[in-house]
Amino acid sequence: MTFNEARKVLGLGPDEDPRPHLAEFRVVREKIARMVREAPNENLALRYQEGLLEFDRALAACREYLEALGLAAHVPAPDQSGEAAVSQPCPPEAENRGEARTGRNALSSIALLLVFLAAAAGGGWLYLEQDRKSERQAAERNAFLDRQAMLLIESRRWEDAGRVLAEIERLAPGSEKASDGRALIEAGIREEESQFIAYWNGQATAELEAGRLDEADASARRVLEKHPAETEAADLLQRIAKARGKLAIQHELDAAHRLIQKGQWEPAIQSARRILAADPFCSDASELLAAATKALEKQDSDLIRAADLFRMAAERDHGQFDQQALDWLREAAVLAPGDANIAALLEKMSCYTRTLRVPGDFATPAEALAAARHRDRIVLGAQSWKGPLVLNVAVDIEGAGPEVTIVECPPGEGSPIAIGPQARGARISSITFRHETFLADGRERFAAAVVRGGGATFVDCHFLEASGHGLVVIDGGELVASRCRFSGNGWNGAAAFGAGSRLEVRDSEAVENFGHGIESWDGASVTLINNRCEGNSRNGIHADNLRAAAVIEGNQLAANREYGLVLTSAGTGKAAHNSARANLLGGFVVRSAAAAVVFKSNEARDNQGPGLMTEKGLNASDYAAIRLDGNRPPQSFLDVSFPAADAGNASLDE
Repeated sequence: MTFNEARKVLGLGPDEDPRPHLAEFRVVREKIARMVREAPNENLALRYQEGLLEFDRALAACREYLEALGLAAHVPAPDQSGEAAVSQPCPPEAENRGEARTGRNALSSIALLLVFLAAAAGGGWLYLEQDRKSERQAAERNAFLDRQAMLLIESRRWEDAGRVLAEIERLAPGSEKASDGRALIEAGIREEESQFIAYWNGQATAELEAGRLDEADASARRVLEKHPAETEAADLLQRIAKARGKLAIQHELDAAHRLIQKGQWEPAIQSARRILAADPFCSDASELLAAATKALEKQDSDLIRAADLFRMAAERDHGQFDQQALDWLREAAVLAPGDANIAALLEKMSCYTRTLRVPGDFATPAEALAAARHRDRIVLGAQSWKGPLVLNVAVDIEGAGPEVTIVECPPGEGSPIAIGPQARGARISSITFRHETFLADGRERFAAAVVRGGGATFVDCHFLEASGHGLVVIDGGELVASRCRFSGNGWNGAAAFGAGSRLEVRDSEAVENFGHGIESWDGASVTLINNRCEGNSRNGIHADNLRAAAVIEGNQLAANREYGLVLTSAGTGKAAHNSARANLLGGFVVRSAAAAVVFKSNEARDNQGPGLMTEKGLNASDYAAIRLDGNRPPQSFLDVSFPAADAGNASLDE
């Protein structure tokens, strides 16, 4: 600092001698030093200290100036305590020369110094107040931002919360609250993602198990759209794809079964081959292919047989009724249903008896039956006809097809058709018998058709939605049902009970009945060949014939809610070449009272219980020739002690 600069700090004029003011400078410096020591805070103390240093530099510059003039002894210097030493008095002549201005300059110096100090103090106070205000505002802002961030995190507004935390970090770099908030956001996002994945994967699983594949696929894909690497959803899509494949195969199998039921063997074979091309190990398709191929081969032999029967019947055609020729033609028509020559000759020879047409000759079937004689032919038109009908004459009743010719009555009025003892030899074809409404309660639960002591043949008929059985044979009656359907009935699809009663069912379906598909008990006998019993609430077939025969061959017993086949008792017979698949309780059950029934070449697979159960006392080797695959373990359960009342026993009345 120069002496001229020092003069300004010390408040001296341009030519003024500093020596008369040395005592005053000492007092001023002492005040400044006291202000440093007594400052209310560190910031203000630093400002006062800067003023003291400036004052000391001015004094040092003054001392250097006086030393240059040989007057250094009169300049005060700071002591160790920060206070200036007192100089010797100036010479009298010097004092006299500066006396006129001493008071004025000293006052001026002190005033300037006070202004300087006041400015320093005032600036420090203002700075301190501003600093305090800024700190309060920052604290308030931080508290507000902290609260806002937590509210946003709690409401899962992650992006908004992230922006607030970014502002906190700008105001307070390294803030722990901001760091903790970001950790909460990351944890919340992870939890939200986990919940999202768990929910939609669970939804996809539930839809898959319920068979709603499109919905299952959409749910799994919602997960993969957000999380492409999520493995469970990817696995679910693979399971859904497999289920689609199985469903497509099942649809193809069902269609093939319908083709077989309609006798369309070649399309059924093509369908089976398509399935095997997609799944070479599909045993259902293999069975279907074998059955359709065998049926096609049989059809060829049937056509040869039908041609022989036609030839023999034609040779006996002499323009009059001939029961033998008529029976041959009827058999030929069954073997070759599309042969126009056979159909024409059958129509011609049937007319040798009386043909009663409804409508036409009679207004109702009941009127035609009242006028009918043995061997008459009654032709029903394509419409619904009012029952009940009672048949006590051996006539031939023909409909226009089960889809269009229907005989029905209310469930409380009886069976739509009842065949009595005098109707032995009656033949009914191409008609549906049903109740007008379904009534599954009440003491009288009538069947759709009942045979009481007589004998009849049903061909291409349907027995549907009856209060009781679809068809029942009682009182020693005999019945043959061929290519018929028994469905949705309140008890069994078809049934026979009582000594001497006989039921024969071939190439037919018993599906979705509330009891068994087909049942016989209490001394009745059965012959059941090449039928499909599926989706019934109890067993596919149940035979409890006492000493009567049970012949059960080539039947498909699938998805029934108890067993495929239960042999409770029979005096003779055989169970061969039957397939029990996907039944709820198991495949085959054989009780000791059915030991006389030959059991061979049967198959049980994919049942939810054992494939084979035999009662204690039966010879296990007699049941060894059975194929068991995919049943719930154990595959077979032999030498079982059955309770007195078991699932196989029936107690249903008519």
